[in-house]
Amino acid sequence: MARGLPAVWSALFGLPMIAGGVYLYEFETRYPLVASQPATPPEVGIALSVFGLFVVALGTYVHFVAAPEAPRMRDDEHVVEERKPAQRNALAEAIVGAPILGVAGYLLYFTERPLIQPTVVFAVGFFLFSRGLYRYWQHTLTTYFLTNQRVLEEYRFISLLRNEVPLEKVRGVEERRSAWESLFGLGTVAVRSGASGGLTVSVGEIYEPSEFADLVRSKLTDGPNEGQAATEPDEQDTARSE
Repeated sequence: MARGLPAVWSALFGLPMIAGGVYLYEFETRYPLVASQPATPPEVGIALSVFGLFVVALGTYVHFVAAPEAPRMRDDEHVVEERKPAQRNALAEAIVGAPILGVAGYLLYFTERPLIQPTVVFAVGFFLFSRGLYRYWQHTLTTYFLTNQRVLEEYRFISLLRNEVPLEKVRGVEERRSAWESLFGLGTVAVRSGASGGLTVSVGEIYEPSEFADLVRSKLTDGPNEGQAATEPDEQDTARSE
């Protein structure tokens, strides 16, 4: 089962949309919110209900789909660090978008402002809400792994996506924080195999990104087979003593 409560949050977001769509389709003409309420095409109610059902159904699916397990290890390979992208910043974006959608509805039904104003407000709210909810689902099903040989990103939705960069090919480790990430103490670490056009694993929106970046750099300094290198001198000394 996935971490967090994607089914619960999706239901909290989706069920009001379903109810609003049913109202617009079936009850708006008989029970208007205000006397001068503009008539809404029934197709709008259908579209709103379908979108709400989509949110609830997909959130339930995400809730019961487990995040990827640790990848199969190679010879002499082990997991050094496992990270998951934060959920609360993505959820906060969806929560911010929801009341903006409410403001758009208020401007449309309870004021006489030009239609362009509630339309613009609706577009902004819908963008924030949809992107935040999508990122919340995506973060729920994403896991990053640092082993003594590779940096991996695994994302499971309907199928499994795996992206990896071998440590011996890493040519740069980049840290960055957007203004939104900084509000939540998050950051992104990009591990690149070349200056441009090479393989890249973007370890996005994780807590303590500098710590993770330093850990990757330490593995580059040590080398992927530092454990073997440490044992070789002992074996040689033993052979000489014998």
